[in-house]
Amino acid sequence: MRRPFCNFRFVVGTKVDTAVEAIRAHLPANGFAMVEVSATQSLRYREPDFDSPGSIWTAQSIRQTTGKAPRVLRIFGGSLPNDVFSDGLGLPTIWVPHSYPGCSQHAPDEHILLSVTEEALGIMAGLFWTWARCRAPCRIFARTW
Repeated sequence: MRRPFCNFRFVVGTKVDTAVEAIRAHLPANGFAMVEVSATQSLRYREPDFDSPGSIWTAQSIRQTTGKAPRVLRIFGGSLPNDVFSDGLGLPTIWVPHSYPGCSQHAPDEHILLSVTEEALGIMAGLFWTWARCRAPCRIFARTW
């Protein structure tokens, strides 16, 4: 028996809780009644809060480190376990990707440029440096420190 694996990238507005049932209903209605569908994992998309102190702080730190305004994206590709932090722990999240459009991420020829890697290391070092210098109580990312 063959077991294909599908990975769906949910975007804003996707009804994650009913996605599997919708696929189960669609397949038999289109001649694929022999296909069984199950879900093993579901990651919910969370819209970032760009006006939060953490978002503003992060953008300022990146600007200070690189001398460039960061590109803040509302929606980006990929499945990140954001809901583990936002829903499970009640923490806001900020993702700082270190890539570029032509990197072929997760493809057989995936790669990263040295210049991108160097900038990424600088950005993260800058974030940790700024965070370490934060005066107590620093409540940017967590409820309490």
